[in-house]
Amino acid sequence: MISVYTDGACSGNPGIGGWGVVILKTDEEAIFLNGGENNTTNNRMELIAAINSITYFKDRQKLELYTDSKYLKDGIEKWIHNWKLNGWKTANKKPVKNKDLWLKLDYEINKHSIVWNWVKGHANNKYNEKADELARKYIEENT
Repeated sequence: MISVYTDGACSGNPGIGGWGVVILKTDEEAIFLNGGENNTTNNRMELIAAINSITYFKDRQKLELYTDSKYLKDGIEKWIHNWKLNGWKTANKKPVKNKDLWLKLDYEINKHSIVWNWVKGHANNKYNEKADELARKYIEENT
């Protein structure tokens, strides 16, 4: 199983945002990805980090994805099923925010076998910290 750590960051919310990904294929091989957008939100960056980590793989993989975003983890494991049933409306009958990204993520996850894990952010988890560093690097380089 391949371990993947994702994180998103934003300077202002909305504001300039970055996303970071650490892919651990083996103990010796790590792949780092990052990028961002100029006018975005933290939640969008969390979703884009997950999407980019998954689309990195062209062939079906078994992935263990780690995120410090409960929005991302709960959205994909708990909420998305009802959003689809309710015409992409929340329990409060409001439109789901970031629907475009949820649709893309939902499409991409079906190409792989993914176990979703939540990790506490900024709690000295080496790879979560590296994903955060990559996200912030984009922001720093583009402000």
